[in-house]
Amino acid sequence: MTIHETITDGIAELVMDNPKVNALNIGDAYFLADRLDSYKRNPDVHVAIITATGKGFSAGVDIKEMQKLPGSEGILGANDSCWELFRAVYECAVPVIAAVNDFCLGTGIGIVGNADMIVAAENATFGLPEVDNGALGAATHLMRLVPQHRARQMMYMCELATAAELHTHGSVYKVVPLDQLMDTARECARVIASKSPHVIRKAKRAFISIDADPTKTYRTEQGFTFELNLIGEGDKAREAFLRGER
Repeated sequence: MTIHETITDGIAELVMDNPKVNALNIGDAYFLADRLDSYKRNPDVHVAIITATGKGFSAGVDIKEMQKLPGSEGILGANDSCWELFRAVYECAVPVIAAVNDFCLGTGIGIVGNADMIVAAENATFGLPEVDNGALGAATHLMRLVPQHRARQMMYMCELATAAELHTHGSVYKVVPLDQLMDTARECARVIASKSPHVIRKAKRAFISIDADPTKTYRTEQGFTFELNLIGEGDKAREAFLRGER
């Protein structure tokens, strides 16, 4: 397992650690979802931080794993595990802070787009290269980070946005040097953890209750991704990626 969990003073930290680029495999996505869901039953957790080590916050799903699995098992596994993970971030009983250390692509957008707060390193970038990969998905979450027309342009052109840009939109709370990222995320977490845990948990539920449900719109996106897979576009793009052509 390439997910590390620690819980200290009411703060849970979940660290993705899968060199070289923190691609998230099916098992790890389910594991992350399980840990986030478990905080509903753990009163000792008041806030959670999701971050990553090394290069990349997330490069997206593990394409090598998908291509090794028979038939449609890879795309179905990736679709379901991503849906569960994004739902778990969104529905987590406590606030979730995403501490983005580097590039944040595909699956990473789904994680941060469902988080309650985002802090990012100065070098962090955000994007959905899905069109170049013969897939769709996470536009739901990208539109929680940037205005709709910017999201469409980023999706169609596979263009990245910087942490500084997202800060101007208000979706990234703070942009800091990389060596200050975790200190900043932990300080935010300590402020939240100092509040009444009962009030904070109710506040999280209240936000969910009044929000448009991203789990439903993301599920619709996944249907189009599977259609692309059925007509061969997904497999063609993934094989080109593995050959180093993308």
